[in-house]
Amino acid sequence: MSQTPLRAVFLMLLAMTCIPAGDAAGKVLMQDYGASPFFVGFSRFGLGAIVVLAGLLVLGRRPRWRAFADWRLWLRGVLIGGGVACIVSALRTEPLANTFGAFFIGPILSYLLSAWLLKEPVTLARTILLFCGFISVLLVVQPGFGMTPGLALAVLAGLFYGAYLTASRWARDAAPAEELLLTQLVVATLVLAPLGAAWWPPFTGASLLLITASALLSMLGNLLLILAYAQAPASRMAPLVYFQLVAATVLGWSLFGTFPDTLALVGLVGLCLSGFATVLLRR
Repeated sequence: MSQTPLRAVFLMLLAMTCIPAGDAAGKVLMQDYGASPFFVGFSRFGLGAIVVLAGLLVLGRRPRWRAFADWRLWLRGVLIGGGVACIVSALRTEPLANTFGAFFIGPILSYLLSAWLLKEPVTLARTILLFCGFISVLLVVQPGFGMTPGLALAVLAGLFYGAYLTASRWARDAAPAEELLLTQLVVATLVLAPLGAAWWPPFTGASLLLITASALLSMLGNLLLILAYAQAPASRMAPLVYFQLVAATVLGWSLFGTFPDTLALVGLVGLCLSGFATVLLRR
């Protein structure tokens, strides 16, 4: 009987902070510079792929291009590319925290898919805690009875992302972590290239900084995610994905002036408690 490694927990929390930070940079890029969501996604993945490839070459490590022959890695790339395109599109009209709240259908889907397809262990207690986390998300989002097109896109992004999380666990042994990241970035770049490369925003020092920040933060977050999932089952790590909402709320508060109300704060506490309690459960 063993617990989830603390190293995996730390990597996951750091990853879940980097990813919404990258989306926050993309939101500013769209609001202030008129960039399209597809350009944000395309530039993010493309620049990330260049940085990873350059890093491997500097370290004297030649990528094994035969990894691209594994169709599972293409599936991962398509899923993450579609998810990012949808969530960045949602961010054009929706607040950061609301977008991530709708997006969090993803961990539920990942948990169920991992149990069904990967036969990973689940328990009643862990399942209850996961759904408690989802209820906490609803307290943060307070969605009401209507759904805007932006929130619908965020839900679709969550479905893409939940499938991607499970696919990441499934294909974790297909290649080393850095090559998993490289294939993911290259495939997602190709998926978004037709629309992403069609229109470029004006390039200034500030816009280039935002493009770079969006790409590097997203790339780092996904690398840490791969490393975390290599050390613990997806069904156990899934609740920690909720920490993205905590980070998104803080970023929305500090960058866009969206302050959480009392119910949202209760939801944030519930997310942290349910996520950490699930991680500390024994197999």
